[in-house]
Amino acid sequence: MAAATHAPTPPGSLKRIVAASLIGTTIEWYDFFLYGSAAALVFNKLFFPESDPLVGTLLSFLTYAVGFAARPLGALVFGHYGDRLGRKKLLVLSLLMMGGATFAIGLLPTHATVGSVAPVLLTVLRLVQGFALGGEWGGAVLLVSEHGDAKRRGFWASWPQTGAPAGQLLATGVLSALTALLSDEAFGAWGWRVPFLLSGVLVMVGLWIRLSVDESPVFKAALVAAEERKASSTQAEKMPLVAVLRHHWRDVLVAMGARMAENISYYVITAFILVYATAHTGLSKQTALNAVLIGSAVHFAVIPAWGALSDRIGRRPVYLIGAVGVGLWMFPFFALIDHGAFGSLLLAITVGLVLHGAMYAPQAAFFSEMFATRMRYSGASIGAQFSSLAAGAPAPLIATALLESYDDSTPIALYVIAAALLTVVAIVCARETRHRDLADVSEEAPAARAHAEV
Repeated sequence: MAAATHAPTPPGSLKRIVAASLIGTTIEWYDFFLYGSAAALVFNKLFFPESDPLVGTLLSFLTYAVGFAARPLGALVFGHYGDRLGRKKLLVLSLLMMGGATFAIGLLPTHATVGSVAPVLLTVLRLVQGFALGGEWGGAVLLVSEHGDAKRRGFWASWPQTGAPAGQLLATGVLSALTALLSDEAFGAWGWRVPFLLSGVLVMVGLWIRLSVDESPVFKAALVAAEERKASSTQAEKMPLVAVLRHHWRDVLVAMGARMAENISYYVITAFILVYATAHTGLSKQTALNAVLIGSAVHFAVIPAWGALSDRIGRRPVYLIGAVGVGLWMFPFFALIDHGAFGSLLLAITVGLVLHGAMYAPQAAFFSEMFATRMRYSGASIGAQFSSLAAGAPAPLIATALLESYDDSTPIALYVIAAALLTVVAIVCARETRHRDLADVSEEAPAARAHAEV
Protein backbone atom coordinates (compact mmCIF):
# COMPACT_ATOMS: atom_id res chain seq x y z
CA MET A 1 0.00 0.00 0.00
CA ALA A 2 1.65 3.22 -1.12
CA ALA A 3 -0.83 5.92 -0.55
CA ALA A 4 -4.21 6.75 0.82
CA THR A 5 -6.57 9.48 -0.14
CA HIS A 6 -8.97 11.48 1.93
CA ALA A 7 -11.69 13.96 1.14
CA PRO A 8 -10.41 17.56 1.05
CA THR A 9 -11.09 19.51 4.20
CA PRO A 10 -13.87 22.08 3.57
CA PRO A 11 -12.52 25.68 3.55
CA GLY A 12 -14.57 26.62 6.62
CA SER A 13 -13.26 23.66 8.61
CA LEU A 14 -9.70 24.33 7.48
CA LYS A 15 -9.91 27.94 8.67
CA ARG A 16 -11.18 26.75 12.06
CA ILE A 17 -8.28 24.31 12.32
CA VAL A 18 -5.82 27.03 11.34
CA ALA A 19 -7.36 29.33 13.96
CA ALA A 20 -7.11 26.62 16.63
CA SER A 21 -3.44 26.00 15.85
CA LEU A 22 -2.64 29.71 15.63
CA ILE A 23 -4.32 30.63 18.92
CA GLY A 24 -2.75 27.69 20.71
CA THR A 25 0.76 28.41 19.42
CA THR A 26 0.32 32.13 20.18
CA ILE A 27 -0.47 31.32 23.81
CA GLU A 28 2.40 28.87 24.13
CA TRP A 29 4.89 31.26 22.54
CA TYR A 30 3.52 34.11 24.67
CA ASP A 31 4.38 32.04 27.72
CA PHE A 32 7.82 31.11 26.40
CA PHE A 33 8.82 34.58 25.19
CA LEU A 34 7.46 36.28 28.26
CA TYR A 35 10.09 34.45 30.24
CA GLY A 36 12.83 35.58 27.83
CA SER A 37 11.82 39.24 28.08
CA ALA A 38 11.52 39.05 31.86
CA ALA A 39 14.95 37.36 32.02
CA ALA A 40 16.45 40.31 30.15
CA LEU A 41 14.64 42.98 32.17
CA VAL A 42 13.96 41.96 35.80
CA PHE A 43 14.87 38.36 36.69
CA ASN A 44 18.51 39.27 37.29
CA LYS A 45 17.41 41.58 40.13
CA LEU A 46 14.62 39.38 41.52
CA PHE A 47 16.31 35.98 41.49
CA PHE A 48 20.07 36.77 41.29
CA PRO A 49 20.40 40.05 43.24
CA GLU A 50 23.84 39.28 44.69
CA SER A 51 25.53 39.22 41.28
CA ASP A 52 27.00 41.99 39.14
CA PRO A 53 24.19 43.32 36.88
CA LEU A 54 25.58 41.82 33.65
CA VAL A 55 26.51 38.57 35.42
CA GLY A 56 23.01 38.48 36.88
CA THR A 57 21.66 38.85 33.35
CA LEU A 58 23.86 35.95 32.25
CA LEU A 59 22.49 33.80 35.09
CA SER A 60 18.90 34.69 34.23
CA PHE A 61 19.57 33.83 30.56
CA LEU A 62 21.04 30.53 31.80
CA THR A 63 17.66 29.63 33.33
CA TYR A 64 16.16 30.81 30.04
CA ALA A 65 18.41 28.33 28.18
CA VAL A 66 17.34 25.49 30.49
CA GLY A 67 13.91 25.63 28.84
CA PHE A 68 15.54 24.74 25.54
CA ALA A 69 17.28 21.77 27.15
CA ALA A 70 13.88 20.24 27.90
CA ARG A 71 12.54 20.79 24.38
CA PRO A 72 14.25 17.72 22.81
CA LEU A 73 12.80 15.53 25.56
CA GLY A 74 9.37 17.02 24.89
CA ALA A 75 9.88 16.35 21.17
CA LEU A 76 10.67 12.68 21.85
CA VAL A 77 7.76 12.07 24.24
CA PHE A 78 5.11 14.11 22.43
CA GLY A 79 6.34 12.91 19.03
CA HIS A 80 6.08 9.25 20.08
CA TYR A 81 2.57 9.53 21.47
CA GLY A 82 1.47 11.98 18.79
CA ASP A 83 2.35 9.40 16.14
CA ARG A 84 0.60 6.67 18.12
CA LEU A 85 -2.46 8.42 19.58
CA GLY A 86 -3.00 11.44 17.33
CA ARG A 87 -2.10 15.12 17.06
CA LYS A 88 -5.07 16.66 18.87
CA LYS A 89 -4.74 14.88 22.26
CA LEU A 90 -1.10 15.85 22.62
CA LEU A 91 -1.76 19.47 21.63
CA VAL A 92 -4.31 19.80 24.42
CA LEU A 93 -1.81 18.38 26.93
CA SER A 94 1.02 20.67 25.80
CA LEU A 95 -1.21 23.73 26.19
CA LEU A 96 -2.20 22.77 29.74
CA MET A 97 1.40 22.11 30.77
CA MET A 98 2.75 25.35 29.34
CA GLY A 99 -0.04 27.50 30.76
CA GLY A 100 0.16 25.90 34.19
CA ALA A 101 3.92 26.45 34.44
CA THR A 102 3.66 30.07 33.32
CA PHE A 103 0.85 30.82 35.77
CA ALA A 104 2.95 29.27 38.56
CA ILE A 105 5.92 31.53 37.71
CA GLY A 106 3.63 34.48 38.40
CA LEU A 107 3.13 33.15 41.95
CA LEU A 108 6.80 32.42 42.70
CA PRO A 109 8.52 33.92 45.75
CA THR A 110 11.69 35.86 44.87
CA HIS A 111 15.23 35.64 46.26
CA ALA A 112 14.37 38.29 48.85
CA THR A 113 11.74 35.96 50.33
CA VAL A 114 13.14 32.42 50.11
CA GLY A 115 16.76 32.91 49.09
CA SER A 116 18.39 30.38 46.76
CA VAL A 117 15.21 28.27 46.62
CA ALA A 118 13.66 30.93 44.34
CA PRO A 119 15.96 30.41 41.30
CA VAL A 120 15.66 26.62 41.74
CA LEU A 121 11.85 26.80 41.54
CA LEU A 122 12.14 29.17 38.59
CA THR A 123 14.40 26.69 36.79
CA VAL A 124 12.02 23.76 37.40
CA LEU A 125 9.08 25.67 35.94
CA ARG A 126 11.21 26.72 32.98
CA LEU A 127 11.94 23.04 32.34
CA VAL A 128 8.20 22.32 32.24
CA GLN A 129 7.74 25.18 29.75
CA GLY A 130 10.45 23.81 27.50
CA PHE A 131 9.11 20.24 27.67
CA ALA A 132 5.64 21.43 26.64
CA LEU A 133 6.89 23.63 23.82
CA GLY A 134 9.05 20.78 22.50
CA GLY A 135 5.86 18.86 21.81
CA GLU A 136 3.67 21.78 20.77
CA TRP A 137 5.30 22.91 17.56
CA GLY A 138 5.25 19.61 15.68
CA GLY A 139 1.62 18.85 16.49
CA ALA A 140 0.36 22.34 15.63
CA VAL A 141 1.96 22.53 12.20
CA LEU A 142 1.06 18.93 11.35
CA LEU A 143 -2.59 19.40 12.22
CA VAL A 144 -2.80 22.17 9.61
CA SER A 145 -0.47 20.57 7.05
CA GLU A 146 -2.36 17.28 7.10
CA HIS A 147 -5.76 18.93 6.66
CA GLY A 148 -4.76 21.18 3.76
CA ASP A 149 -3.94 20.45 0.11
CA ALA A 150 -0.50 20.48 -1.48
CA LYS A 151 -1.10 23.54 -3.66
CA ARG A 152 -1.47 25.97 -0.74
CA ARG A 153 0.16 23.98 2.06
CA GLY A 154 3.00 26.46 2.50
CA PHE A 155 0.52 29.29 3.02
CA TRP A 156 -1.84 27.49 5.42
CA ALA A 157 0.95 25.80 7.40
CA SER A 158 2.69 29.15 7.85
CA TRP A 159 -0.19 30.45 9.98
CA PRO A 160 0.73 28.39 13.08
CA GLN A 161 4.21 29.87 12.57
CA THR A 162 2.75 33.33 13.06
CA GLY A 163 2.02 32.21 16.62
CA ALA A 164 5.68 33.00 17.41
CA PRO A 165 5.57 36.70 16.48
CA ALA A 166 1.99 36.93 17.78
CA GLY A 167 3.14 35.52 21.12
CA GLN A 168 6.16 37.84 21.07
CA LEU A 169 3.84 40.73 20.21
CA LEU A 170 1.47 39.88 23.04
CA ALA A 171 4.23 39.30 25.61
CA THR A 172 6.17 42.42 24.64
CA GLY A 173 2.99 44.48 24.42
CA VAL A 174 1.88 43.53 27.93
CA LEU A 175 5.35 44.19 29.35
CA SER A 176 5.61 47.47 27.44
CA ALA A 177 2.26 48.66 28.79
CA LEU A 178 3.19 47.72 32.35
CA THR A 179 6.60 49.42 32.21
CA ALA A 180 4.91 52.54 30.82
CA LEU A 181 2.19 52.61 33.49
CA LEU A 182 4.23 51.53 36.51
CA SER A 183 7.35 52.88 38.15
CA ASP A 184 10.46 50.67 38.14
CA GLU A 185 9.83 49.95 41.84
CA ALA A 186 6.21 48.88 41.32
CA PHE A 187 7.09 46.77 38.27
CA GLY A 188 9.86 45.01 40.19
CA ALA A 189 7.67 44.52 43.27
CA TRP A 190 4.54 43.08 41.66
CA GLY A 191 3.96 44.34 38.11
CA TRP A 192 6.12 41.66 36.48
CA ARG A 193 3.74 38.98 37.84
CA VAL A 194 0.68 40.27 35.94
CA PRO A 195 1.57 38.95 32.44
CA PHE A 196 2.42 35.52 33.87
CA LEU A 197 -0.89 35.28 35.72
CA LEU A 198 -2.72 36.43 32.59
CA SER A 199 -1.63 33.17 30.97
CA GLY A 200 -4.23 31.29 33.00
CA VAL A 201 -7.04 33.15 31.23
CA LEU A 202 -5.46 32.72 27.81
CA VAL A 203 -5.06 28.97 28.28
CA MET A 204 -8.76 28.53 29.00
CA VAL A 205 -9.60 30.28 25.73
CA GLY A 206 -7.08 28.22 23.76
CA LEU A 207 -8.24 24.98 25.32
CA TRP A 208 -11.88 25.66 24.40
CA ILE A 209 -10.90 26.27 20.76
CA ARG A 210 -8.55 23.29 20.46
CA LEU A 211 -11.11 20.85 21.80
CA SER A 212 -13.50 21.87 19.02
CA VAL A 213 -11.38 20.70 16.06
CA ASP A 214 -11.14 17.24 14.47
CA GLU A 215 -8.16 14.92 14.36
CA SER A 216 -6.04 14.96 11.18
CA PRO A 217 -7.69 12.87 8.41
CA VAL A 218 -4.23 11.91 7.14
CA PHE A 219 -3.35 10.50 10.56
CA LYS A 220 -6.65 8.59 10.74
CA ALA A 221 -5.96 7.00 7.35
CA ALA A 222 -2.42 6.10 8.39
CA LEU A 223 -3.72 4.54 11.61
CA VAL A 224 -6.12 2.33 9.64
CA ALA A 225 -3.33 1.31 7.28
CA ALA A 226 -1.07 0.48 10.22
CA GLU A 227 -3.77 -1.72 11.74
CA GLU A 228 -4.16 -3.56 8.42
CA ARG A 229 -0.41 -4.17 8.22
CA LYS A 230 -0.38 -5.35 11.81
CA ALA A 231 -3.21 -7.84 11.13
CA SER A 232 -1.41 -9.29 8.10
CA SER A 233 2.09 -9.40 9.57
CA THR A 234 3.72 -11.11 12.52
CA GLN A 235 6.22 -8.26 12.96
CA ALA A 236 5.51 -5.61 15.57
CA GLU A 237 5.20 -2.02 14.39
CA LYS A 238 8.41 -0.06 14.90
CA MET A 239 8.51 2.73 17.45
CA PRO A 240 8.27 6.10 15.65
CA LEU A 241 11.73 7.13 16.89
CA VAL A 242 13.32 3.93 15.55
CA ALA A 243 11.54 4.36 12.22
CA VAL A 244 12.70 7.99 11.97
CA LEU A 245 16.33 7.07 12.61
CA ARG A 246 16.14 4.24 10.07
CA HIS A 247 14.31 5.97 7.22
CA HIS A 248 14.76 9.69 7.86
CA TRP A 249 18.17 10.27 9.46
CA ARG A 250 19.23 12.47 6.54
CA ASP A 251 16.07 14.57 6.80
CA VAL A 252 16.58 15.01 10.55
CA LEU A 253 20.10 16.36 9.92
CA VAL A 254 18.81 18.72 7.22
CA ALA A 255 16.09 20.01 9.56
CA MET A 256 18.62 20.55 12.35
CA GLY A 257 20.94 22.48 10.05
CA ALA A 258 18.06 24.51 8.66
CA ARG A 259 17.13 25.62 12.16
CA MET A 260 20.55 27.02 13.10
CA ALA A 261 20.33 30.46 11.47
CA GLU A 262 16.58 30.72 12.01
CA ASN A 263 16.79 29.99 15.73
CA ILE A 264 19.97 31.90 16.60
CA SER A 265 19.07 35.04 14.64
CA TYR A 266 15.59 35.20 16.17
CA TYR A 267 16.75 35.14 19.78
CA VAL A 268 19.56 37.58 19.11
CA ILE A 269 17.12 39.99 17.42
CA THR A 270 14.31 39.73 19.99
CA ALA A 271 15.81 38.67 23.35
CA PHE A 272 19.49 39.64 23.43
CA ILE A 273 18.75 42.98 21.80
CA LEU A 274 16.91 44.09 24.97
CA VAL A 275 20.23 43.73 26.80
CA TYR A 276 22.37 45.25 24.06
CA ALA A 277 20.14 48.26 23.42
CA THR A 278 19.82 49.15 27.12
CA ALA A 279 23.28 48.27 28.46
CA HIS A 280 25.46 49.13 25.45
CA THR A 281 23.71 52.05 23.73
CA GLY A 282 21.89 53.59 26.70
CA LEU A 283 18.39 53.30 25.24
CA SER A 284 15.58 52.82 27.75
CA LYS A 285 13.78 49.52 28.35
CA GLN A 286 10.59 51.09 27.02
CA THR A 287 12.26 52.14 23.77
CA ALA A 288 13.73 48.68 23.17
CA LEU A 289 10.42 46.96 23.97
CA ASN A 290 8.52 49.27 21.62
CA ALA A 291 10.91 48.50 18.76
CA VAL A 292 10.53 44.74 19.28
CA LEU A 293 6.76 45.23 19.52
CA ILE A 294 6.49 46.98 16.14
CA GLY A 295 8.98 44.60 14.52
CA SER A 296 6.97 41.61 15.72
CA ALA A 297 3.80 43.07 14.15
CA VAL A 298 5.56 43.29 10.78
CA HIS A 299 6.98 39.81 11.29
CA PHE A 300 3.46 38.47 11.85
CA ALA A 301 2.25 40.07 8.60
CA VAL A 302 5.05 38.82 6.33
CA ILE A 303 5.12 35.17 7.40
CA PRO A 304 1.98 34.13 5.42
CA ALA A 305 3.34 36.03 2.40
CA TRP A 306 6.62 34.09 2.55
CA GLY A 307 4.62 30.87 3.01
CA ALA A 308 2.53 31.62 -0.09
CA LEU A 309 5.72 32.37 -2.06
CA SER A 310 7.09 28.96 -1.07
CA ASP A 311 4.02 27.41 -2.73
CA ARG A 312 4.96 29.14 -5.98
CA ILE A 313 8.75 28.81 -6.16
CA GLY A 314 9.53 26.09 -3.59
CA ARG A 315 10.54 25.78 0.06
CA ARG A 316 14.30 25.79 -0.57
CA PRO A 317 14.58 29.09 -2.52
CA VAL A 318 12.54 31.01 0.06
CA TYR A 319 14.52 29.49 2.93
CA LEU A 320 17.81 30.43 1.22
CA ILE A 321 16.63 34.05 0.83
CA GLY A 322 16.18 34.21 4.59
CA ALA A 323 19.43 32.49 5.55
CA VAL A 324 21.61 34.53 3.20
CA GLY A 325 19.73 37.72 4.05
CA VAL A 326 20.13 37.34 7.80
CA GLY A 327 23.85 36.69 7.42
CA LEU A 328 24.34 39.78 5.26
CA TRP A 329 22.20 41.94 7.57
CA MET A 330 24.12 41.37 10.80
CA PHE A 331 26.76 44.10 10.45
CA PRO A 332 24.24 46.77 9.31
CA PHE A 333 21.95 45.51 12.09
CA PHE A 334 24.36 46.38 14.89
CA ALA A 335 25.62 49.53 13.15
CA LEU A 336 22.05 50.89 13.09
CA ILE A 337 21.48 50.07 16.77
CA ASP A 338 24.75 51.76 17.73
CA HIS A 339 23.32 55.04 16.44
CA GLY A 340 21.27 55.11 19.63
CA ALA A 341 18.08 56.35 17.95
CA PHE A 342 14.66 54.70 18.04
CA GLY A 343 14.21 54.88 14.26
CA SER A 344 17.47 53.09 13.50
CA LEU A 345 16.77 50.48 16.20
CA LEU A 346 13.32 49.86 14.72
CA LEU A 347 14.71 49.51 11.19
CA ALA A 348 17.39 47.06 12.35
CA ILE A 349 14.91 44.82 14.17
CA THR A 350 12.17 44.97 11.52
CA VAL A 351 14.41 44.08 8.56
CA GLY A 352 16.00 41.31 10.62
CA LEU A 353 12.60 39.82 11.44
CA VAL A 354 11.37 40.09 7.84
CA LEU A 355 14.41 38.09 6.70
CA HIS A 356 13.91 35.63 9.55
CA GLY A 357 10.33 35.14 8.33
CA ALA A 358 11.63 33.84 5.00
CA MET A 359 13.13 30.90 6.92
CA TYR A 360 10.39 30.46 9.47
CA ALA A 361 7.38 30.61 7.11
CA PRO A 362 8.16 27.62 4.84
CA GLN A 363 9.63 25.63 7.72
CA ALA A 364 6.29 24.12 8.81
CA ALA A 365 5.39 22.69 5.41
CA PHE A 366 9.03 21.86 4.59
CA PHE A 367 9.59 19.75 7.71
CA SER A 368 6.14 18.14 7.50
CA GLU A 369 6.80 17.04 3.91
CA MET A 370 10.09 15.37 4.82
CA PHE A 371 8.54 12.56 6.88
CA ALA A 372 6.05 9.71 6.42
CA THR A 373 2.76 10.02 8.32
CA ARG A 374 3.28 7.49 11.11
CA MET A 375 6.61 9.04 12.07
CA ARG A 376 5.95 12.64 11.03
CA TYR A 377 5.27 14.08 14.50
CA SER A 378 8.47 12.46 15.82
CA GLY A 379 10.61 13.38 12.83
CA ALA A 380 9.53 17.00 12.53
CA SER A 381 9.74 17.55 16.30
CA ILE A 382 13.14 15.89 16.71
CA GLY A 383 14.64 17.78 13.76
CA ALA A 384 13.27 21.10 15.02
CA GLN A 385 13.83 20.77 18.77
CA PHE A 386 17.20 19.01 19.02
CA SER A 387 18.75 21.81 16.97
CA SER A 388 17.24 24.40 19.32
CA LEU A 389 19.44 22.99 22.09
CA ALA A 390 22.54 24.09 20.19
CA ALA A 391 21.00 27.14 18.53
CA GLY A 392 18.31 29.10 20.37
CA ALA A 393 19.17 27.90 23.87
CA PRO A 394 22.63 29.42 24.19
CA ALA A 395 22.14 32.28 21.69
CA PRO A 396 21.33 35.09 24.20
CA LEU A 397 23.86 33.60 26.63
CA ILE A 398 26.66 33.47 24.04
CA ALA A 399 25.81 36.93 22.71
CA THR A 400 25.82 38.42 26.23
CA ALA A 401 29.11 36.69 27.07
CA LEU A 402 30.69 38.01 23.84
CA LEU A 403 29.48 41.50 24.66
CA GLU A 404 30.96 41.30 28.16
CA SER A 405 34.30 39.94 26.87
CA TYR A 406 34.83 42.21 23.84
CA ASP A 407 32.49 45.17 24.47
CA ASP A 408 31.87 45.13 20.71
CA SER A 409 29.18 43.76 18.40
CA THR A 410 31.55 42.30 15.76
CA PRO A 411 31.96 38.85 17.44
CA ILE A 412 28.18 38.62 17.85
CA ALA A 413 27.61 39.41 14.16
CA LEU A 414 30.18 36.78 13.17
CA TYR A 415 28.41 34.26 15.42
CA VAL A 416 25.12 34.75 13.55
CA ILE A 417 26.88 34.72 10.16
CA ALA A 418 28.48 31.35 11.00
CA ALA A 419 25.01 29.98 11.80
CA ALA A 420 23.71 31.33 8.48
CA LEU A 421 26.46 29.51 6.60
CA LEU A 422 25.52 26.22 8.30
CA THR A 423 21.89 26.71 7.30
CA VAL A 424 22.80 27.49 3.69
CA VAL A 425 24.78 24.23 3.49
CA ALA A 426 21.83 22.28 4.96
CA ILE A 427 19.30 23.76 2.53
CA VAL A 428 21.59 23.22 -0.48
CA CYS A 429 21.83 19.54 0.55
CA ALA A 430 18.05 19.22 0.99
CA ARG A 431 15.56 18.00 -1.61
CA GLU A 432 12.63 20.16 -2.67
CA THR A 433 9.42 18.90 -1.02
CA ARG A 434 6.76 21.26 -2.36
CA HIS A 435 4.69 18.62 -4.22
CA ARG A 436 4.88 15.79 -1.67
CA ASP A 437 1.69 13.85 -0.87
CA LEU A 438 1.20 13.85 2.92
CA ALA A 439 -1.47 11.13 2.61
CA ASP A 440 1.25 8.56 1.89
CA VAL A 441 0.91 5.89 4.59
CA SER A 442 3.99 3.74 3.86
CA GLU A 443 6.89 3.73 6.29
CA GLU A 444 9.58 4.39 3.72
CA ALA A 445 11.00 7.89 3.59
CA PRO A 446 9.21 10.07 0.99
CA ALA A 447 12.56 11.45 -0.11
CA ALA A 448 13.93 7.96 -0.71
CA ARG A 449 10.90 6.97 -2.81
CA ALA A 450 11.07 10.15 -4.86
CA HIS A 451 14.76 9.50 -5.56
CA ALA A 452 14.06 5.86 -6.48
CA GLU A 453 11.31 6.82 -8.93
CA VAL A 454 13.55 9.18 -10.94
